[in-house]
Amino acid sequence: MMRRPYRIALIPGDGVGKEVVPAARRVLEALPLPFDFVELEAGWETFTHTGTALPQRTASVIRGCDGAIFGATQSPSQKVEGYNSPILALRKQLDLYANLRPVVSMPVPGSRPDIDMLIVRENTECLYVRQERLEDGGDTAVAQRVITRRASERIARKAFELAQARGVLRQKRQDVQKARQALVTVVHKANVLSLTDGLFRETCLAVAKEFPDVQAEEQIVDSMIYRMIREPERYDVIVAPNLYGDILSDAAAALVGGLGLAPSANVGDHFTLVEPVHGSAPDIAGKGLANPCAAILAAAQLLDSLGESEMAQRVQRAVRNALADGIWTADLGGTATTEALTDAIVARVKEQAAER
Repeated sequence: MMRRPYRIALIPGDGVGKEVVPAARRVLEALPLPFDFVELEAGWETFTHTGTALPQRTASVIRGCDGAIFGATQSPSQKVEGYNSPILALRKQLDLYANLRPVVSMPVPGSRPDIDMLIVRENTECLYVRQERLEDGGDTAVAQRVITRRASERIARKAFELAQARGVLRQKRQDVQKARQALVTVVHKANVLSLTDGLFRETCLAVAKEFPDVQAEEQIVDSMIYRMIREPERYDVIVAPNLYGDILSDAAAALVGGLGLAPSANVGDHFTLVEPVHGSAPDIAGKGLANPCAAILAAAQLLDSLGESEMAQRVQRAVRNALADGIWTADLGGTATTEALTDAIVARVKEQAAER
């Protein structure tokens, strides 16, 4: 009996998103799994053509899919009347409250060894509620920051559950770090923002008591960045409010080869939308130079969320093997095109299938 295909929404968006999302699709199609891909529109270019960055059809059709891959969006640096970020809108509409950003050592120049951490970023509130106003005739700008117990509790529980699972997996794999207890680092600035960050800290540490097999610690955000750069190999799972998580994960990407290798997953209780961390890169868009690895590794995260962990690992191994063989795009110091690196990854995915 044939299994039902996974229905996956593809939203390339702007710039290099139109190159890396098709690359991720090619890699998924190389797996022995059935897929039904649905191409949808969103982004700045869509806004300029239609007056909306997130068409109603996209918002509606995506709800009937098993998951989605988003490329990139070219958001303006100043306010444009009527424009709202489509990725922020989708996170809100689908209640994708957790942003998961793995940071793992890669076989490329500039990557530090022995790094395997997961940054769990709260994805729905903090300053990203975008409640801003002008006062004093435009001389004062005020942004409201929102932290709730509910959002803090569910992101904390997600972080501790993931740390627990990672610890079990290390034991099964007899990892070199198997003796290390699962660890969650709670990042905040409660010494200054005693009410908002104080609530986040208090809630996370209360959730920690539900997980006696997971060690909990806390770190002030500015010293966290310093320590993460100095000793990244000591960290396991890091949980942070939205803004801090965004900054920490981008900084952490520099430790393992850059944003071209940095995937992320926007996760809710019933849906996962994945995306590369990098932006639309208009300076190289259309030139075939974009690094597809972040989008491909994001696709592996989507496979994991669908319960296809073996297939996810197959994709991750294929990426690592291609990079280990020195097939690098310009951001990594190489000369491979987007297509050439994608070809190499697809070939290694198929090689693994032939070995079984």
